[in-house]
Amino acid sequence: MHARPHPLRWAALAAVAITGAGLTAPPVHAAPAAIQAAGAALPFTILEAENATTNGSKIGPSYAQGTLAAEASNRQAVTLNGGQYVEFSAPGTTNAINVAYSIPDGRTGTLAVYVNGQKLSQPLAVTAKYSYVDTGWIAGSRTHKLYDHSRLLLGQTVNAGAKIKLQVDGENTAGPYTIDDVEFENVAGPAGQPGGSISITDRGADPNGNNDSTGAIQSAIDSARGAGGTVWIPAGRFRVGGTINPDGVTLRGAGRWYSTLLSHHLIDRPNGGGNVRLQDFAVIGEVTERNDQSPDNFVNGSLGPNSVVSGLWLQHLKVGLWLTGNNDNLIVENNRFYDMTADGLNLNGTALNVQVRNNYLRNQGDDALAAWSLHAANRSSTFANNTIVQPNLANGIAIYGGTDMTVRDNLISDTNALGGGIAISNQSFGSPFFPLAGTITVSGNTLIRTGAMNPNWGQNHPHGAIRVDAYDSPINAQVRLLNNRLVASPWSAYQFVDGGGAGRAVQNVTVDGGTIEGAGTFAFQAETTGSASVSNVVASGIGRAGVYNCGYPSGTLNLSRGPGTSGWETTWSGCNWVEPGNGTPTPGGNLAAGRPATATSTTQNYTAANTVDGNASSYWESANNAWPQSLTVDLGSNQNVKRLELKLPANWGSRAQTIQVLGSTDNSTFTQLAAPAARTFAPNATITLPSTANTRWVRLTFTANTGWPAGQLSELEIYAG
Repeated sequence: MHARPHPLRWAALAAVAITGAGLTAPPVHAAPAAIQAAGAALPFTILEAENATTNGSKIGPSYAQGTLAAEASNRQAVTLNGGQYVEFSAPGTTNAINVAYSIPDGRTGTLAVYVNGQKLSQPLAVTAKYSYVDTGWIAGSRTHKLYDHSRLLLGQTVNAGAKIKLQVDGENTAGPYTIDDVEFENVAGPAGQPGGSISITDRGADPNGNNDSTGAIQSAIDSARGAGGTVWIPAGRFRVGGTINPDGVTLRGAGRWYSTLLSHHLIDRPNGGGNVRLQDFAVIGEVTERNDQSPDNFVNGSLGPNSVVSGLWLQHLKVGLWLTGNNDNLIVENNRFYDMTADGLNLNGTALNVQVRNNYLRNQGDDALAAWSLHAANRSSTFANNTIVQPNLANGIAIYGGTDMTVRDNLISDTNALGGGIAISNQSFGSPFFPLAGTITVSGNTLIRTGAMNPNWGQNHPHGAIRVDAYDSPINAQVRLLNNRLVASPWSAYQFVDGGGAGRAVQNVTVDGGTIEGAGTFAFQAETTGSASVSNVVASGIGRAGVYNCGYPSGTLNLSRGPGTSGWETTWSGCNWVEPGNGTPTPGGNLAAGRPATATSTTQNYTAANTVDGNASSYWESANNAWPQSLTVDLGSNQNVKRLELKLPANWGSRAQTIQVLGSTDNSTFTQLAAPAARTFAPNATITLPSTANTRWVRLTFTANTGWPAGQLSELEIYAG
């Protein structure tokens, strides 16, 4: 792939299961136990190590960039040292496993595998050589891609409930071993050679990988091409040091667990002849670092029109498919992409009616799936029913420009730095670029724990789960965000922004249907001008407020609320940025942050909203010489309240204010929670209630102030303990 920098442009910014795989969220925003309505139909089941039986150390959950917990699925994993194990119960008939693991940089070794208490003679091979990738030219990146995958045929078939254990025995010296999860699969036996096909071994290919097989494979292709025939790749490991031209033929293997081409650069054609079928084999490379000047990709360029890529296992490459030139009507389906140093697949301009569907992409080093309209527009192409886990340096799916593009029914989880779940963007990265046009449809997707911090954007600014970005030009396309399900977003759910910081408009956006099931900050994060209409979106567990609407460098976005909306009624006051709240607040979280605040009176622009904006320099001041005065905060629902932290600006002198605390569950009848008393501010004061109160509305009534003849407060923080 070519470098797509992430430049610093906002320096002055204003302040579960995958077919049975447990994808549970951190406790703050618990995801449903199983989410199967979207994504790929997979031939395996994933089990999380943290949910298995272990005497190791569980780590996470964490969202901290560059940590083992943050790069794990479900943001949790298990670390094993000498003698420790993690044991799983097979979820179904199983004869093969694929393990997501991490070991320290520079180490290579093995890990013991036990089945029903019996140690296998074949251990699991592990290495760190494909991990710990550094991309210093990408601003904001850190060492990433900490995990890798190792697969193993067990040599036996076991039934559901069989015990499969990974254990650190004496000979296993590459540790500590961190286990993220395991894929359990019942792999069919190797397929037989199709009638009339030409085997590459008949042309001299070496199934043991000792000799290079490039020439033998090309000889078989050339012989098959005239009849539009099939080239057979039998079981074996074939070293392929050169590139091949597969125009007009089918390359078919005995299955992706059996037929393996050892290659990091197999097909490189600016304009392929088309009618290519690549089916049922593995391509495994030796790419250990990302070099954007080297085409270390399985396919680099064009396969030509009417081609199909199906049933492949792609691993340890830079990019699986980097597609330029004519790829009209290409179908990429039922493939597995693991451990790339950059994108899984990128439509790099000119794509027409390309269908990328039912693929599994795990641990990609950039966007898992991307469409980048550089040099020519991608048109009428679709990413559908794909499952994407842990892209660790960008987005799950990104559409950079293009016309009439569709992203539908995908399942994306656990994105990391510099990206979110789905990005719809006019960020060009180069020229000539073709911005978004026509209708861009994003529908029926499920996103779990997606959205991440972007350290390049001013004050460590986050991406939302779905982002519409007018980065280099306004959004003029019709953007339709329909019936998407956003679960446990660590930051915001929907984000409308100009990532270039110039206030370009995000407009013509329709959000209709779907749910927001937990968001750390806001349901809708609007940071530029433009307009969007929202209907039939139901939210719950919003950490701070329903809407953040503060355009940069100025202005706001016209967010029109239609029928059928609920759970995101509040608007954050001001333009200061905040850490995630808890949705359902817990002890240790400020229950008042961003909540609606009212007062009996106000002087000038010193409003009640200033007391819940997280900014200790802004403040509320009541009318002067008119007692009593009250300030009331709505916590949104009944909460346990025990402690209040009251603040004034740091440069103010000490004073005492006489304050009574009252509470209400209906905003009508208030009862006393703490009696009137002089509270000394120097510049802050703490009120601890005599007993925990369960209340929704908290009211402070001021009757005196030794420093000024009015009630004054810069921050009201309310805690459960």
